Amino acid sequence: MACLLTSGRALGCKTSTGGLKAVYFADYGTLGTTTIVDGEITAITGTPVFFKFDLKGSSTLEQTITSSRENGSTFTTQALNLTLPILDKATQEQIKLLSVARPHVVVEDYNANFILLGKDNGTEVVSGTIVSGANMGDMSGFTLSMEAMESDPAFFVTSTVVTALESATQIDPNA
Repeated sequence: MACLLTSGRALGCKTSTGGLKAVYFADYGTLGTTTIVDGEITAITGTPVFFKFDLKGSSTLEQTITSSRENGSTFTTQALNLTLPILDKATQEQIKLLSVARPHVVVEDYNANFILLGKDNGTEVVSGTIVSGANMGDMSGFTLSMEAMESDPAFFVTSTVVTALESATQIDPNA
């Protein structure tokens, strides 16, 4: 791999919006081969089924690049923090499954970006809470902290790659 830069970056307009809109989970190892064009996954040959969890509020994605001169190594830690309001049995059952699995995770943000975490090694739940709150205005629901360690930062994914493989099954926590 060449270590030479190929372009600069201009200061863009203030059109970006923070926040995560949804997260999609697929079983580890179901991606098959991915086609990557200019840093974006444009095709998946496997048979993943993406299960969509809608988000609102305080969910975050942060990627940390760690590089060592001494070891000549570089890797990226992909950290995802999810807040899922409303306690319900069906969601708790899915969280139990996520907690022991290593899913591939696609994050959709409010800028219409789809970003794949854990492409090669999967993503793991490292902690979480089931919260009922103390006061009437407190959150009652679930929090999850997930982490992936990959050689590269998370890849952008063409949205149709994910939505074409999306399951129609979603939990209604108010049902």
